[in-house]
Order: sequence, then C-alpha cells, then structure tokens
Amino acid sequence: MSSGLLSLSFASAFAGASLYCNLVEQPARLALDENAMIDEWKPSDRRGFALQGGLALAAAAFALLAFRSSSDIRWLVGALIVLASWPYTYFIVVPLNNRLLALFEPRAGDKARDLVRDWGRLEWGQTVLALSAAAVFVWALD
Repeated sequence: MSSGLLSLSFASAFAGASLYCNLVEQPARLALDENAMIDEWKPSDRRGFALQGGLALAAAAFALLAFRSSSDIRWLVGALIVLASWPYTYFIVVPLNNRLLALFEPRAGDKARDLVRDWGRLEWGQTVLALSAAAVFVWALD
C-alpha cells in the first residue's frame, strides 16, 4: 500500500473518531446528570486524546513519506493540516481540559455542564482539521 493511501487512511480514521466523539459520545454525555457526566468525561478524554493524537501523527508521517517520494506539495500541505491538531489541542483544548479536571474533586454542577458543552464545541476543530487533511490527501491521490 502506498504511503499516500496510508496517510489518507489514517486521516480518515482520525476524522471518523472525531466525528464519533462529536455526534455520538458528546450528546450521550450531556444527557447524563452532572456527576455521571464528569465521571464519564475523564477516561473518555484521555483515551480519545491518545487515539486521535496517534492517528494524526501516523497520517502526517505517511504524508511526509508521500511528499518525499513524489515532491507533490499537496502531501506536505495535508501533513501540516493534520499536524495542526496537536498545537490546536495543546493551546485551545487542553486549557479547558485542565479546568474540567479541576472540577473532579468538588462537584461543580451546572458549571461542569457548561464546560463540557464548551469542550464539545472545541472538539469540532479537530473534526475540521481531520476532514480538511483527508480532503487534501484525496486531492493528492488523483
């Protein structure tokens, strides 16, 4: 399998995981009471971070290999887009994660619900980045 096709596969898996989080997990999480919601969010976030981060790195690595072998700039553009999920997560999502984690000791009620709702909105950024990278990779495969 070519490195370009592998980069598309990993970017698509990243997009699928991100869409699942936004369209399935987040609505289900918000349907829970506040205590159950934050109890569910913590392990889910940790696992989702590892999964999405790994998929983004794999997509970028294979895109860089495709760029190296073809010199097609589209692979480099796609790699940069999918890698942008890392600084986006670190600078935009992690500060909110830290605020949510601080709520685990003393239960915060409605404040937690508002933060989890905001977190879900920020997660759409991951989806946009993943779908954009996958679209660039499809374009580069033509």
